[in-house]
Amino acid sequence: MKQHQYQIDVTWTGSNRAGTRSYTSYERSHTVAVPGKPLLECSSDPAFRGDRSKYNPEELFVASLSSCHMLWFLHLCSDAGICVTSYTDSATATMEESADRGGRFTEVILHPEATITDPSRIEEANTLHHEANRLCFIASSCNFPVRHHPVCHAAPL
Repeated sequence: MKQHQYQIDVTWTGSNRAGTRSYTSYERSHTVAVPGKPLLECSSDPAFRGDRSKYNPEELFVASLSSCHMLWFLHLCSDAGICVTSYTDSATATMEESADRGGRFTEVILHPEATITDPSRIEEANTLHHEANRLCFIASSCNFPVRHHPVCHAAPL
């Protein structure tokens, strides 16, 4: 079995010299660094005292699911000879908090919208989303449903 390794560095930047003396004494700001790539400025969700101008882990998680699905869909379309000329997704997610202050995602819904060049292959392109969902490494790692509601259009190059 082939394995892949990933290295990221997360650094908390919100100590404010006071540290975690109290729940309100520190910022949730942190950076995510990957060698050779731009630094991501992150925080917690504003509901958890985070900075709304920065990415939060929940957003990045949903973005990972959406990106992985898109990349598999494009791969499968390419293999099938379907020419995709544009792709967007407005993914939505539901996360619920538990009584013990933890929580979990209960579902993610992808809303991919693709444009292909051949109108006779729209239905085929839409069915490839099922296979993309099955093959997506991130979706396969989740313990909740990742659904998709695709829309496909055709327009010549």
